[in-house]
Amino acid sequence: MSEAISQSEFPDPWTMPLEDINVGDPMLFKANAFWPYFERLRKEDPVHYCKNSQFGPYWSVTKFNDIMEVEKNHEVYSSEVGGITIAERVADFKTSSFIQMDPPKHDVQRKTVTGVVAPSNLALLQPIIRERAGKILDELPIGETFNWVDRVSILTTQMLATLFDFPFEERRKLTYWSDMATSSENAGGTTPEAERQAALLECLEVFTGLWNERVNKAPGNDLISMMAHGKDTQNMDPMEYLGNLILLIVGGNDTTRNSISGGVYFLNQNPKEYDKVRADLNLIPNMVSEIIRYQTPLAHMRRTATQDTVLRGKHIKKGDKVIMWYVSANRDEEVIENADEFIIDRDHARHHMSFGFGLHRCMGNRLAEMQLRTVWEEIMKRFEFVEVVGDPVRVQSSFVKGYEELPVVLHPKK
Repeated sequence: MSEAISQSEFPDPWTMPLEDINVGDPMLFKANAFWPYFERLRKEDPVHYCKNSQFGPYWSVTKFNDIMEVEKNHEVYSSEVGGITIAERVADFKTSSFIQMDPPKHDVQRKTVTGVVAPSNLALLQPIIRERAGKILDELPIGETFNWVDRVSILTTQMLATLFDFPFEERRKLTYWSDMATSSENAGGTTPEAERQAALLECLEVFTGLWNERVNKAPGNDLISMMAHGKDTQNMDPMEYLGNLILLIVGGNDTTRNSISGGVYFLNQNPKEYDKVRADLNLIPNMVSEIIRYQTPLAHMRRTATQDTVLRGKHIKKGDKVIMWYVSANRDEEVIENADEFIIDRDHARHHMSFGFGLHRCMGNRLAEMQLRTVWEEIMKRFEFVEVVGDPVRVQSSFVKGYEELPVVLHPKK
């Protein structure tokens, strides 16, 4: 198995005209060829204007502290005006969700569902995650090649089904809807927009049925019940409900799924780090934070300028699209020492930008860390080596930074 596109097919980022750099090109991410482009922008033009791209003109913010500045200033840099991705929302199919809102509406809607990831609920979820992770790992084939992404990283779908109290036997629909939500041709992916919309309307139909069941029952501890009974969410229109569903499904699925796959890949690329964790399983929590930083499962978030403003001396106009490249911030040497290296015992490993910053910081970050920690504890109990035996196939997206395939062979503990 090999990459569909070679990195050599792209122009040299160090010699091409600076103004021609378009780091939003999904093909750069498909080929894993974007790193030197971001390196040049961080060094030479940290707030960079791309005039021409398939997504129209946009600003790239590529350094850690500059992104924090944008994240902190929702009055100037809005989530609500233009959405959260580099791609424009389809005019006749606009969903909304609390991540696409500014305060005060954002705050009350987010608060409605945060109970599901409260520490008391995480304590209840942990044994369920451990049991399901163990069951998945015990059913894997030993000594033969299989696709790790499909077989193991799918654990996150089981957790989503639990959080939604979704019919467990139909849980793979959640993975399907998550993939459809983020793979549209409109966003540079491979799924025709009509097919994407049909899949998401199916998602809405199924979840509307679940809403109607839950709204007539006593309030439960699942996400749908919380929204159906929450005073700030119970009167959402269908597209707002769908938007919040997509947010929770993609947020709960892609982040963890791609970090589980990324962790296996990075340990294979860095065998000394694999030796470290074999020798000391107490490193797993720190390793998990390093995996999340190094993977950066969502490459960017977007804001839209609500007024003329200046960032690092660059004049950003009202209505301009501003892209915060988390994937670049997580390699910013000014903030993270040896940022290009994967070091599982690094100091301050949780100091990264993968979960965003400020009021839109990922609601489920503790759940994601707990899932990954538990999965790695169960992997290390069973296997001496999860060996990657071919190149990964990456997702064609400059938003979701993930994997379609990762061929592995398992070597059990002696």
